[in-house]
Amino acid sequence: MPERRVVVVFYSGAQALDMTGPIEVFDTVNRQLAGSGGGYRIEFVSADAPLVRTSSGMLVGAEPLAAGDGPIDTLLVPGGWSLKEALGDRELVSWIRRAAGRSRRVASVCGGAFLLAEAGLLAGRRATTHWAYCAEMTRRYPDVRVEPEPIFVWDGRFVTSAGVSTGIDLALALVEADHGAAFALEIARFLVLFFKRNGGQSQFSAILQAQLADRPPIRAAQEWILEHLEQPLPVPEIAERANMSLRNFARVFRQEVGTPPARYIEQMRIARARKLLETTALPVGQIARRCGFPATETFFRSFGRALELTPNEYRHRFQALTPAGLVVRPEQPDRSPV
Repeated sequence: MPERRVVVVFYSGAQALDMTGPIEVFDTVNRQLAGSGGGYRIEFVSADAPLVRTSSGMLVGAEPLAAGDGPIDTLLVPGGWSLKEALGDRELVSWIRRAAGRSRRVASVCGGAFLLAEAGLLAGRRATTHWAYCAEMTRRYPDVRVEPEPIFVWDGRFVTSAGVSTGIDLALALVEADHGAAFALEIARFLVLFFKRNGGQSQFSAILQAQLADRPPIRAAQEWILEHLEQPLPVPEIAERANMSLRNFARVFRQEVGTPPARYIEQMRIARARKLLETTALPVGQIARRCGFPATETFFRSFGRALELTPNEYRHRFQALTPAGLVVRPEQPDRSPV
């Protein structure tokens, strides 16, 4: 089989792991195939060629954009902390649009999905990006069906992955499509990776910080919910507290908050549970009661539905421990690249 041409288009300030993660997967395939065909020919192109500095300071050699002309098997677009500037680079965005038209498939990692959307390539399609930027992507590109949970989303010949390291998951999926699951599994084993990791990307997101509504009755209802999560919180009673009919309250709440009241309550309970799992040694049953779940089994079902992990699995992955014991993680300021 002929080599598959992989063209990585990037820019100053792109994130190195967005590129090197997938590229190491493809290079490992080449080494495993040992020249028997069907491997990947990897090329780097950039408007900032010949040496491009990534956000971490790594210098990457690249050819000018014109070197990426001709048929492409896989076009790969990374994200980076300079994404805002990249989105304003009309030459880069136009080149991506044209190159996508001569590519068998187009892939993005993390914020690279913004560049695909800016080029008009994701209109009417499903896509994902880093969990921290999904809301911004929905706002900027309302014609894109943004899915905040999956590690990667494949829609037609376009595949978008979530944050940073998920480019490796994306690359393994591409290898599986090209060479089959058994071979992709061998590549994952050699690289000491999960072939298909469990759980979506919400397990890595910060504690849910829902924006308070503009309308005073809904905002007051949100605040009251957050102060009384350990209580049953039937929606009819909350509507009554807001001096609204149940039907009108549910309609306005969804308009203002973006989710139905019952779903919002569940999200807030899960958010509190996550913080307690991360920062305390409380038994899971006690956490369930503190968060308003009527039974531990109900807590497990809700938590699993939201994160595709059990509470104990989540605690094992994310509990904040130091030699001195449990620590509370400080709130992090928003440093969005978009």
